[in-house]
Amino acid sequence: MPHHEQHPPAAHDAFAALRIANYRRFAVGFLFGSTGLQVMNTAIAWEIWARTHDPLALGVMGLCRALPVVLLSLLAGHVADTRDRKAIVVATQAGFAAVALGFSLLSWMDAPVFAFYVLLVVSACVRAFNGPARQGFLPLIVPNSIFQNVVTYQSGIFQFAAIVGPLTAGVLIAYLPAIWPVYILTAIGCVIFSVTVAAVKPRAAPRGNRAVTVKAMFAGMSHMWHERPVFGAILLDMLAVVFGGATALLPQYADELLGASSEQAPILLGILRASPYVGALAMAGWLAFRPNFRNAGPMLLWSVAAFAGATIVFGYATVPWVAVLALAVAGAADNISVVIRHVLVQMRTPDHLRGRVGAVNTMFIECSNELGGFESGVVARFFGPVASVVSGGIGTLVVLGVITMAVPQLRKLRHIEPLREPDPA
Repeated sequence: MPHHEQHPPAAHDAFAALRIANYRRFAVGFLFGSTGLQVMNTAIAWEIWARTHDPLALGVMGLCRALPVVLLSLLAGHVADTRDRKAIVVATQAGFAAVALGFSLLSWMDAPVFAFYVLLVVSACVRAFNGPARQGFLPLIVPNSIFQNVVTYQSGIFQFAAIVGPLTAGVLIAYLPAIWPVYILTAIGCVIFSVTVAAVKPRAAPRGNRAVTVKAMFAGMSHMWHERPVFGAILLDMLAVVFGGATALLPQYADELLGASSEQAPILLGILRASPYVGALAMAGWLAFRPNFRNAGPMLLWSVAAFAGATIVFGYATVPWVAVLALAVAGAADNISVVIRHVLVQMRTPDHLRGRVGAVNTMFIECSNELGGFESGVVARFFGPVASVVSGGIGTLVVLGVITMAVPQLRKLRHIEPLREPDPA
């Protein structure tokens, strides 16, 4: 009988993504662009809080960011599937740069808060088109076999940017005589991302029918509904963040609840906004050196439970170190959820639908973040910030229990296998 040699499985390469030149270009730009947007988001939140001292005003920021995404995401996904994704990413990053310069001008002019809300709506329109194109672009520059590794690096880069950006903004706000120069950093970062993406050479993507029809725009939603683990993961994340997100109230915690002086409050805000991402970055580093998930579903569910528990602890915090630690734990837990969900969405979606599925994903995630901010602001206005955050954490645990029972495919999910690619119609 012939001898068949048994080859051991290939060793996990933690640096596989970084060996691809196209991805290195994309990653450098993503770092600068993400850092810039984090700087801008921190500056806007502090500027509106400093002018109003009203948690509802912070919540309205979320509403301004959410509504355009709801209205435009399905169209944006169709555009991402039928047009050049690279060109869309380049154009929308340039759009973010223009928006940042607009915020700088409004701040310099001491424009009314309403003007900031209007520009937030414009920024959300740009984001609606950027998200699906950027998510659908990434699988065109890396092979499926290392996609979890790429997603982990992407998550890590985002976490790093979300640490550096708020800290930078907080220090600059505290020590500069005005806020308007801070927004210029955002413009520079987004221009760099636009330039680096322009230098990337992706493989060709199949293009669907360019006709904008209701059926075409809802194709991504239909696909997600039939891929129940994908639907369950996205729905769980959306509802968990709607109830459990505390980011919108961080300016109030920094200024009123954690004992910081008026001079220290902007810096503390930067630290609080960075804290979840410190935990997430540590988790991303650990995940980068691990092979693909073997118990993806249970790991996702436990990570959401940890996120909810840490949110409740943060809600009761009265000193900075407890708040920072709780937010870091919440960020580490959330990073597990982010990586699993992103891998699940991309691997279980055919390429000709990635833009539209990415649009639905963007719509759910962005809306959950921003509507969660609005919900937090409303509850904080009437019941106080502590009640808002703690009740949100409890609500997240309730949602987790319901979805665990309602979507058994999610809790039974083990390996995430790529979907076989059918030819697009």
